[in-house]
Amino acid sequence: MIDTFAELVACEDALMFVNAAITSTGQREFQRHAGDQRLSLDFLHEYMLVNYREVYAAALALDVNDHNAAIIIRNLLVRAGDVGIDARRYEGRLIARRLETMPQHRVYRVFRELRRHGVNNRRTRAIIRDWMAGRRDPAFDSVKYRGAVKIAARHAHLRLRGEQGTFLFAPFSVKAYTTPIFEQWRRAHYERAAVYELPYTVAEGFAAKHGIPREVFLERIEPRMTRLERLRLQARGGEAVRTDLGAMPLTRLASYVLSLPLDARAERRAELTGALRTAARRVAGAARGSWGRVAAVLDDSYSAMGSGQKRRRPLAVALASHYLLEALAKKYTPLWTSGRTDELLLYPFGPTPLGERIIDALETGPERLIIVSDGVDNAPPGLAGDVLRIWRTRLDPGHRRAAGQRVLIAHLNPVYDADDFDVRRLAPTVPTAGIRDAEDLPTLVELGRFAEGRVGLEQLRSHLDDRTARFLGDR
Repeated sequence: MIDTFAELVACEDALMFVNAAITSTGQREFQRHAGDQRLSLDFLHEYMLVNYREVYAAALALDVNDHNAAIIIRNLLVRAGDVGIDARRYEGRLIARRLETMPQHRVYRVFRELRRHGVNNRRTRAIIRDWMAGRRDPAFDSVKYRGAVKIAARHAHLRLRGEQGTFLFAPFSVKAYTTPIFEQWRRAHYERAAVYELPYTVAEGFAAKHGIPREVFLERIEPRMTRLERLRLQARGGEAVRTDLGAMPLTRLASYVLSLPLDARAERRAELTGALRTAARRVAGAARGSWGRVAAVLDDSYSAMGSGQKRRRPLAVALASHYLLEALAKKYTPLWTSGRTDELLLYPFGPTPLGERIIDALETGPERLIIVSDGVDNAPPGLAGDVLRIWRTRLDPGHRRAAGQRVLIAHLNPVYDADDFDVRRLAPTVPTAGIRDAEDLPTLVELGRFAEGRVGLEQLRSHLDDRTARFLGDR
């Protein structure tokens, strides 16, 4: 009995950490300050590192966000002496693979953190060296992230090839570079035309130095912009810049749509709806239409406003999930907490009557019920938990509908609750998983089955081992 209880605690601890690492970025939420978020998250990382280091490292293979992946990488390298050689090699493979998937600026931030902590052992230097050697265009990185590259090169004692060392540490010691982008950077100090051959973020500073009008600069630099840079400028009203919305990631696209005024959304309805559905179908892939009858309860209450740092993020996740579920389902019924039916014109408003919407959803006879909400059920308080408890214990104790088919209920929560070190749950009988990007929804619904208490630690470890092997390319 003790072993069973210990396994249950370990399984719950692992799932609690995964939920936190998926949802929290240490930033302010609607009801919690940034300081509370960071303190709570730091405690969880330390707790997992000390008590479940193997699971902690394996989290790098899951859908944890880049903020928490960076913390995991830093902690594993800072505390490398706590484990044996084989474990360090295994962790090194996970770290190297995860670094390959992260944005460059976040990786360089990890390297700065390692330098700040004085971590400079042979393995750390090898990880930095191999990652930088794998960059497709080291010269481009040296220009765009010049300060960060200098720090990494010094810290890892890198042997820089060609003109890279001169550019980084003595850039004005030569009259001309043979590397094109280095020469463009040198010329941009005194020649306006060279500004437009540089990356947008670098060119922006030179444009200000030369007094180039903003409209002229944006028009001429547009070919050098990334899709994300174009999208950010569009969201700020940059009419001179346009990007292919259909090629954007689903959740990021939903955030952009919600940033537009209602009149602009209505005017561009066909374009925006088409882009969202295209992105959703791309995420669904071969699973399109395979989920049968799906009902979704989606939270667009006032708390979906998020915070100044994560503006409308919970609502963006719900909107993106709506379009993804539409693509995955054979028959789909969306129910927004506000009762509104025009998802393109949504905005955070009103209380959160989750209980009423869950009743409406169950009446449609779904095979799957997906709830995307921060779990703050307040109209009336606690009704959602009572509905789900009665449904599971009395009306559907075997998880089966009257027709004999299983009803899968999953709650996906985009908001981390710092006080509880987890995402808020609606009922103990319904699995809850943290979600940051709607793209992870299918995987998180699968992971949620471990939160029901029906699957033990061994099964969870097996699942993590399988995900890790696929992440490392061993399967």
